[in-house]
Amino acid sequence: MFFPIFREKMKSLMCLLASVRAASPFPLNCGSVRKRTSVEFGSNTARCLQITRGTDVKLMSEAAVPLLRKRDTGPSWDRTGRRTAPQKAPGAALSPYIPYTKPQSKAAALFDIQSLFEEDVIAELCSRLQAFPRSDRAEGLASLLGACVEFGLEAHSPPVLTLMNECLELLSNRDIGVAQLCRLGEVVCALEGRRSRVLTEVLDCVCAAVEEDVVSPSEAVMVYSLLTRFCEPASQQQTRILSALHTDTRRLVHRLKAGQVSDILQSLLKLQQTQAVSLVLRLSHRASRVFKAFRDDEIMKVLTALMTLKQHDGELVAAMEKHLPGRLEKCDPELIGAIVEYCVQMRCRSEPLFEAVAENFVRHAENHTTLQIAKQIVAMGRLNYLPQCSSQMFKKLESILSERFSQFQPRSLVDVMHACIHLERFPLNYMTKVFSPHFLQKLQAQGEPLDKNTLGQLTQLHLSTMLECTYYWGPRLPFFLHVKRFSSAGQAFETPMERLLYRQVKGPLAQLLGGTFYSTRMIHGGYTIDVEICLDESGFVLPPSQWDHTYKRVVLCLDDPNRFCTNTRHLLGKEVTKRRHLQRMGVELVEIPYFEFEKLQTEEEQIQYLHDKIFPAVSKFNNQAANQFNQKSTVRQTSL
Repeated sequence: MFFPIFREKMKSLMCLLASVRAASPFPLNCGSVRKRTSVEFGSNTARCLQITRGTDVKLMSEAAVPLLRKRDTGPSWDRTGRRTAPQKAPGAALSPYIPYTKPQSKAAALFDIQSLFEEDVIAELCSRLQAFPRSDRAEGLASLLGACVEFGLEAHSPPVLTLMNECLELLSNRDIGVAQLCRLGEVVCALEGRRSRVLTEVLDCVCAAVEEDVVSPSEAVMVYSLLTRFCEPASQQQTRILSALHTDTRRLVHRLKAGQVSDILQSLLKLQQTQAVSLVLRLSHRASRVFKAFRDDEIMKVLTALMTLKQHDGELVAAMEKHLPGRLEKCDPELIGAIVEYCVQMRCRSEPLFEAVAENFVRHAENHTTLQIAKQIVAMGRLNYLPQCSSQMFKKLESILSERFSQFQPRSLVDVMHACIHLERFPLNYMTKVFSPHFLQKLQAQGEPLDKNTLGQLTQLHLSTMLECTYYWGPRLPFFLHVKRFSSAGQAFETPMERLLYRQVKGPLAQLLGGTFYSTRMIHGGYTIDVEICLDESGFVLPPSQWDHTYKRVVLCLDDPNRFCTNTRHLLGKEVTKRRHLQRMGVELVEIPYFEFEKLQTEEEQIQYLHDKIFPAVSKFNNQAANQFNQKSTVRQTSL
């Protein structure tokens, strides 16, 4: 009699192990553990585990047994206090166990759950598992512990303690597969938390396997996922595992599938591995190779991770330009938001992507949320991109603002208005509403006082109405809300001058002017000026002692790569707006872009270049002064 029962138990247990691998019947989540109701258990569990009084274990298919049914065949109690066997329905198989939906008390519910895991059942299963290979044994223990998590057993309950002791005995031998270790670690973490002794042993085994360089791509993904369950940056054990795992993953990158790339990048993000630059770049490069295979949610994961880890790969952008335009028509609008956010952060002014986004906006903007609409308009404004269908796009935007103005969050609406002025589109009808006292009160009623960025945006909107829309007679921004310096709001409105480019320019400029007849980092209209040359009424350059008599200012814009969109010669939207405003204030601008100045080999070439740039600006005011300026520069070049 014993051997048939033994064979049946082993067969059932192996079915349980196979079901865990294939369908994961027990969610191995490492979050907070709670008892589940019958509805939750029935909807989340693909197969039902039945444990009877005789310790017989059977796995019944979901198709054969209804998951949601009234519990009328479970164990009952007679008047003498003895438990009676469950009754069978005529001609039906044994019903699966379904926990009470409304237990009478916490103690009764706990006793009912523990009746499924009687000590003799657990002890016998553990003894039978010892005959199997260590990896299969670890899989079986993980499955049983997963059942404990599913039913909400406490870590100090007898079944859990028995299984934990079995795990400690098993982990003393290190010959266990990485996948099985990770599954075991997840359920142990769910039951006992980060300080579990079993979890420490699991991590030791994982560390040994990773350092031996025996992990596969799927196992590497599982190890990263396990580490995210209990992220402890100060842990020496975690640091050691991650160091070895990064090395192994760099070696395995070329074998990773699309889903594995997105999962690892998400794990690196959760683990705050900002220093793993080499690995992130390799993963980004691999993502560009398998980009076509990504699902929409996986693309969002990849872009979110790269944005947070602050890494940019031109090959990934090329893959996006190749595969995304055709997908935007049917994709999730959230994906479009992730794409434009990535482009903004990386200063990536991609014509194929933005044209596709604009066309999609014209067709389907009414189906997008206000936040999704704001992200798309803000991206085009900040990257100074005006699509070919811009007239249709702004008509659609105007109609949406008319219909859904009240649905926009106040600060999101300010972002949209501010982005429009970067593209020289001035929504005056809505500026009237933005500058109204009611709207300004709504801005301040969101919990915190107005930040410098929002005040700077409002100030620039005000300047646009004053300098570029002289026919605007609506309300203005109160003076006490104006920012005095746009630089105080960070780099949201202007990019600081790069010191290296300034050092390259100041010597030739002093030679050209005959001395240090210029100033740096002056403030004009709230904007910071890189280099300023002051002229009198006759157009002559004034020495510093006479700058109080300045009649005209010539401003040199020393434009380093940070003022341009990545790998282009297009200025960012904030720089374009700043220069338009300065010109309207009467400042004469002279642009010195880095890609022109860096080509000059000798000082003579640099002086001649500056002369050719500055001379036209001076000649506008006085031809005599311009001729004198030209003669002085010629004499200096000859003396050199």
